[in-house]
Amino acid sequence: MLAALTVRDIVLIEQAALEFAPGLNVLTGETGAGKSILLDSLGLTIGARGRANVRLGAGQGSATAVFDPAAGHAARALLKDQAMPHEGEIVLRRSLATDGKSRAFINDQAVSVGLLKDLGGLLLEVHGQSDDRGLFDVATHRGLLDAFGGLEDADSEVAGLYRHWDQARETLAGLKARAAEAEKNADFVRAAVKELSSFDPKPGEEESLAGERALMMNAARIAEELDAAVEALGGEGAAEASLASALKKLSRLPDEARKRVSTAFATLEQAFAQTEEARRDLEALLSSLDTDSAVLERKEERLFELRALARKYATTPEALAAVLADFQSQAETLDGTGASLKEADAVVARAKEAYLTAARKLSKARAVAAKKLEDAVAAELQPLKLGHARFRVALEILPDDAGTAHGLEKIAFEVATVEGAPFGPLTRIASGGELARFSLALKVALAETAPPSAMVFDEVDRGVGGAVADAVGERLQRLAETTQVLLVTHSPQVAARAARHFRISRVGDKTRIVALEDEARLEEIARMLSGAQVTDEARAAAKRLVAEAARPKKARKRAQNA
Repeated sequence: MLAALTVRDIVLIEQAALEFAPGLNVLTGETGAGKSILLDSLGLTIGARGRANVRLGAGQGSATAVFDPAAGHAARALLKDQAMPHEGEIVLRRSLATDGKSRAFINDQAVSVGLLKDLGGLLLEVHGQSDDRGLFDVATHRGLLDAFGGLEDADSEVAGLYRHWDQARETLAGLKARAAEAEKNADFVRAAVKELSSFDPKPGEEESLAGERALMMNAARIAEELDAAVEALGGEGAAEASLASALKKLSRLPDEARKRVSTAFATLEQAFAQTEEARRDLEALLSSLDTDSAVLERKEERLFELRALARKYATTPEALAAVLADFQSQAETLDGTGASLKEADAVVARAKEAYLTAARKLSKARAVAAKKLEDAVAAELQPLKLGHARFRVALEILPDDAGTAHGLEKIAFEVATVEGAPFGPLTRIASGGELARFSLALKVALAETAPPSAMVFDEVDRGVGGAVADAVGERLQRLAETTQVLLVTHSPQVAARAARHFRISRVGDKTRIVALEDEARLEEIARMLSGAQVTDEARAAAKRLVAEAARPKKARKRAQNA
């Protein structure tokens, strides 16, 4: 709710501090006293462009509004999203300089006017001559109708099914795109698999073939050198024979001498063994040397083809095996694309059917809720002197494939203000007073399902009196049972129903605001009844109005029905 409003140096207001009550709060006073200045100042705090200026002679002006919404209110969620303090009271402040420039603050933190307006729109609804948000914004109508019909859960279910259908369609589209792209290269992929599979490249094959080729090309010279090396190690009088002879001689030494040469003996044994092993390796390499030119030619052809394939597929000989595996995977995808597309198409069909089933059920429920809302609003129009107006909830049915996350219809509240005239947007109501009363009728119908934090009505009772003014007051009082209401009124029938009453008067060139209690309040209502000269009859009538307004709701209803 709106807890307080402080205004300093705005037009005629030097300083004013108002503390509001839950329920109905009214501002009364003579024309020109400054009531509109107060509402303009409140508008400044919620981001309105406003018509207020700095008071003559003051350096700057300011307006500060204090709100205390419920813990789960959307305004707190917005502050949390902005990484701003969101617990406790929310203080909105706007300062004005003499040059017309303004600054905006939320909880004493400087912010943009845009953010102030977004937050203010969640905290306060203003209904009057310039309604362009809230009830009169077609974007809100679906949510209001669903809230009225208790259809929020059904809407959430439809939204979830729509997302599932949308994701299934995205998956199918992706598969089709990949299949189309793959089909463009299908012949190349299959030819590559055939060519590379036939060649069957192996990791490390290039290095192996290159080494074998180098050996074969120099086989004769290598064989000659290897043979000489083998002879040097194992031939007569060669290293192996010399080591064996030395070991034999050392083994014949006496025990004491053998102990002294044991280290040398062990070293010679190791050298003999390694020499023997080296000779055998060289003999094995010598025997493996292939000097067959046909074999050399085959190995060269394999090596050259391996390198040619690597160039063809823009890779290295070492990576050809991996390239083959990738092409084989693509070929398998091509072969399985048909089955994947068929399954994805079936998933889309099932998701669509589930969405349409739920959306059609929601559409039927919305049609029922729309009729109930139309009837509820219609019941409010005649007592508010709007009997010539007709209200309807327009449900524009969408084709199945044009459904949205919120169902199969576009929803808009429409009005016909003249008998026989076509329906159109709510904003076609030209009169400020009619606009405010129509807002009141709608709000009363929607009050229990979509209550805002606080509401301001401007001109709601302008141009009406008697029974119509009483009807306006009764509905405002009923609305104030679920949400806080603030309004400027010229009607004593409305003022008598207030939970808190402020009188605005002009003293010289300044505006004075006083919260009225008891006798002072009765005197103000009597003044509204009789004019400048307050009579005893007016005072008695004021007491009757206040007493009637204070009667319990059930008693008032019985009296009205009697």
